Amino acid sequence: MPLNAEKVERWYSTGVYLRLQGVITPVSNRFPVALLDISVATGIIVGAWVLSRRIWRTGVGRGFLRSAGSVVTAGAVGYLLFLLVWGLNYRRVPLERKLDWDSSRVTRSAAVTIANTAALSMNGGFAAAHAREWDIRALEQSFAQAQRALGAAETAVPGLPKRSLLTQYFRHAAIDGMTNPFFLEIILNTELLEVERPYVIAHEWAHLAGYADESEANFVAWLTCLRGDPLARYSGWLAAYAHATRSLPREVRSELTPLAAGPLEDLRAIARRHETSSPAVRKAAQGVYDGYLRANRVEEGIDSYDAVLRLMLGTRFGPHWTPRVRDPREPPSGVAPLEGAPQRR
Repeated sequence: MPLNAEKVERWYSTGVYLRLQGVITPVSNRFPVALLDISVATGIIVGAWVLSRRIWRTGVGRGFLRSAGSVVTAGAVGYLLFLLVWGLNYRRVPLERKLDWDSSRVTRSAAVTIANTAALSMNGGFAAAHAREWDIRALEQSFAQAQRALGAAETAVPGLPKRSLLTQYFRHAAIDGMTNPFFLEIILNTELLEVERPYVIAHEWAHLAGYADESEANFVAWLTCLRGDPLARYSGWLAAYAHATRSLPREVRSELTPLAAGPLEDLRAIARRHETSSPAVRKAAQGVYDGYLRANRVEEGIDSYDAVLRLMLGTRFGPHWTPRVRDPREPPSGVAPLEGAPQRR
């Protein structure tokens, strides 16, 4: 059903949703275990019990038929609940329309510039990033600052990072983390490297703040990390470097600012972690998630993760990487792919 993005933004994303999130996430944070695990286990147990009783009372055929109808009904109710609690954020006004963003700035030379900036920041920040233990409380403060920099009057409550019984699936599918859209909690892959954790946590927090689109969640995560401690800043630039270099041809990448031994080893360690995943499971998981994103009107599907580069390059920034918010009276600029870059399909 077509919905007016401005009304969804005003009444839901910055209104009803943030009030719901401000209640649900603090309650979820009180549970040290993932409520996703509890709900899935409960659903399996209840479903098996109901099916067995129906088969005992009405026979196998009729029992399965009635249970199939119950599954369809539960799925419909679950989808409506998904939309109410979180899913309508897919219909909000895109960040490109809210920021001082111009497609003419999205060029290969701009991608080279940000890749070089990331390389210099990683080279210079490696020692400080690895010198002390990371403090998640500092990231919470920078998360609030990033939301305000994007014009938020009310900020989201950060979620407690949790582990799940799905850890082995995360490892085989190369999934770094997820946001539970029903209990508004975040779950992390326990095998994340220390240099990855700030960016991944900030990404999931961005989803809790109502940024459903993956490119926008990555953008908020990047802004959050740049306002954090040395490890968070290093983590943010590490992610920005990966997004930028993936958009550039091999011959251009070879001319970028060279990385020092430390950042290179961190990138290799991340690559080694991803190599432990299962290609078959990873491909299947990506296919399912790509379909899910497209069903929620994210036209780029899973490629929207790397679409964050459009936001990085097309947005005008003030001091300290503060994005400039567009005057609502100005017409938004058009969307354009990265000039000269190979397009992923």
